[in-house]
Amino acid sequence: MDNETGTRRRFLICSVAGLSSAWLTLHWPAVLAAQGHAHRAAESPVPVPLQFFSAGQAIEIEAATAQIIPSDDTPGAREAQVIHFIDRALITFDRDKQPSYTQGLEDFQAKTRELFPGAKRFSDLTSAQQVQVLVAIEKTSFFELLRLHTIMGFLASPEYGGNYNQVGWKLIGFEDKHVFSPPFGYYDAEYNKGH
Repeated sequence: MDNETGTRRRFLICSVAGLSSAWLTLHWPAVLAAQGHAHRAAESPVPVPLQFFSAGQAIEIEAATAQIIPSDDTPGAREAQVIHFIDRALITFDRDKQPSYTQGLEDFQAKTRELFPGAKRFSDLTSAQQVQVLVAIEKTSFFELLRLHTIMGFLASPEYGGNYNQVGWKLIGFEDKHVFSPPFGYYDAEYNKGH
C-alpha cells in the first residue's frame, strides 16, 4: 500500500469514527432505505431517475464527491455511485437538509465563478481547480454535510446500496464475513486471557 492510499484509508476510518451512534440509531431505518435505493440504482440496466437533484445538480455534486474520495489507483466516490445514495438521503432521513443543498449548490457555484471568472460550472474545472474551490468552502456547513453523505454512501453495505462492488470496504481493508472468529477485538482477547 502506498502512502497516498494509506492516507485515504486513515481519513475514511477516522471519518466513520466521528459519526454519532445516537444519530445513526435514530436514522437507521431511513439510512437502510436510502442504501436500498442506491443499490437498485447501481444494479439497474436503465439509469434510475434522481428524485431530488436535477441532472445538472447531480453532475456538480458527483464532481465534488469525486474530489472528496477521488479515483486513482483505487476506485472513488464516482465508482461507488454515491450520488444515488445522497439523492435518496435527501428525500428520506435527511429531508430537512434539502435547503442546505439547494443554497449550498448556489453558493458553491458562486464561489466557483469568483475563483475562476470564466467558468460556468464546477464540473468544467480541472481537478486542481476543483480542489481549490473545495478548499475555499471546506469550513462551510454545506461542505461538511456533503463530506458526511459522501463517506456514508462510499462505505454503505453493498447489500443495501452505495459502496458499489465493495470499493469502500476494500479500501479500508474490511472483510465481509458472515461469521467472525473470536476474539473480536482487543477487549475480547484480554477477557479470554483471564479465563
